[in-house]
Amino acid sequence: MWFKNLHFYRFIKPFTLSAEQLEAELGKNCFRRCGSQELGSYGWVSPLGRGADALLHAANGYLMVAACKEEKILPGAVVNEILGERVAELEEQQMRRVHSKERAELRDQVINELLPRAFSRTQRMHAYIAPQQGYLIIDSASSKKAEELTVLLRKSLGSLPIALPESNENPVAVMTRWLTDGDCPADFTLESECELRSPEEEGGIVRCRRQNLESQEIQSHLEAGKGVIRLALSWNDRLSFVLDESLAIKRLKFLDIIQEQAAEVETDDAVVRFDADFSIMSLELSAFIDRLFAVMGGEKPLPSDG
Repeated sequence: MWFKNLHFYRFIKPFTLSAEQLEAELGKNCFRRCGSQELGSYGWVSPLGRGADALLHAANGYLMVAACKEEKILPGAVVNEILGERVAELEEQQMRRVHSKERAELRDQVINELLPRAFSRTQRMHAYIAPQQGYLIIDSASSKKAEELTVLLRKSLGSLPIALPESNENPVAVMTRWLTDGDCPADFTLESECELRSPEEEGGIVRCRRQNLESQEIQSHLEAGKGVIRLALSWNDRLSFVLDESLAIKRLKFLDIIQEQAAEVETDDAVVRFDADFSIMSLELSAFIDRLFAVMGGEKPLPSDG
């Protein structure tokens, strides 16, 4: 359940639904398995995992949800091979060229025939709403997949007034300053990974791993005008992560202090375990996100929803 990535959105106006109201709305778009002629299906499942029915888990005012996506796997090479055979056969029989419209129709036929026999894969994604803080936080390394979850939530609720939050200072400028001037805040520690990019369009990118970021080699790239677009950090000996230029968090790890705190809750009950971990995680991330924006010069005000 511990989140490994963070994409977060700011609610433009307060989120006022109760846990009961939110769960009722989610129930309109429960996950179901793909039909024989469907390429995919996407809907809400229990954040507590398989065998649980509740579509929402609430703890300390935070609201955890989970979405499940099933996709049929149809390798393009297989589709193209069968399509090529059918096109060649038709052209030979009718002594004419198969035009693009017919080819598209034949492709649809091939896909429809293969779908009932196709393998499928499912992926689950957790997210939670922090009403008091005003955030929707999604455990996804991909901005596209995070956006898919917001689309599903908007579909379930009818509207979803959110926006990507922005900091007053440019994250690239801040991270570059931390490396150039060595003025990383006291509660943040530089780790051993960064990604640098030249400012010009189509500029070159340098990726460094397992390297001292205060070395002369890194400084030479910075002196040449490159900016930091990804930076590995730890915070307060509690979290380690990679921060990117959009303020997304990748490869998030909860360090020993947090894991020891979670281990103090001794239980064999899966629901109690989930509740304890979620409570600890959400409170920790609440403090971390506030601090992250603070070192970025604060958060820009968002336009009102009108």
